[in-house]
Amino acid sequence: MTRSPLLFAAGLTAAAVAASSAAQAESRYGPRPPVVLSPNLTEPWTMQLRPAYRDVTGPVVYAPMRPAPQVARAAEPERVAAVEPRTVRRSAEEVDAKFLPTEVAWDGKQAPGTIVVDTASRHLYLVQDGGKARRYGVGVGRPGFQWAGTHTITRKAEWPNWVPPAAMLKRKPELPRFMAGGPDNPLGARALYLGSTEYRIHGSNEPWTIGQAVSSGCIRMRNQDVTDLYGRVGVGTRVVVM
Repeated sequence: MTRSPLLFAAGLTAAAVAASSAAQAESRYGPRPPVVLSPNLTEPWTMQLRPAYRDVTGPVVYAPMRPAPQVARAAEPERVAAVEPRTVRRSAEEVDAKFLPTEVAWDGKQAPGTIVVDTASRHLYLVQDGGKARRYGVGVGRPGFQWAGTHTITRKAEWPNWVPPAAMLKRKPELPRFMAGGPDNPLGARALYLGSTEYRIHGSNEPWTIGQAVSSGCIRMRNQDVTDLYGRVGVGTRVVVM
């Protein structure tokens, strides 16, 4: 098998090479044209000098190897690490500063030692001597569960168990019938039971809700705040909710 001495000059197209190969082939092999194949047998093409000619019994001539085109490679852009938008998650302990414990002036009529809950401002006040009060932020009853009245603390409990009232179970039958006290308990670290009602002043496992109207009527506080209040009041303390 004889290789064609054709040279593939820079800038010549495949068609020009084919035409040149055809002219040389006819002068060497007569009227029967050769089949011109790519010298690179891995390429998926076979080039014939005369596509209409179907007799492939003539001589086979290899076309010159076409050099790989030199394509200027653009500089690869600098990779920039994709930065996902930060998901802002509020800390479980983050509370608006106005709901943090503080001492304020008090000019109300209630006697020192009285607890006053202002549901509109979401604050609980422990009245002290000298026209002062210790103020805490609280969560209060959501619409339809607000209430007002005067009671006394009839019981105190640390890390209380929780038994959802029948009315709450009717609204939310998926709730457990009993939950032992602990960090996941919705009553939190301390509970102050109000009279014979089902209402309590208690801690919470959802401290981010302080300052909101979200409960079923109970007054909820941060665990550290209700623990502080718990140590300052006793059974018999008067509680005014307004």
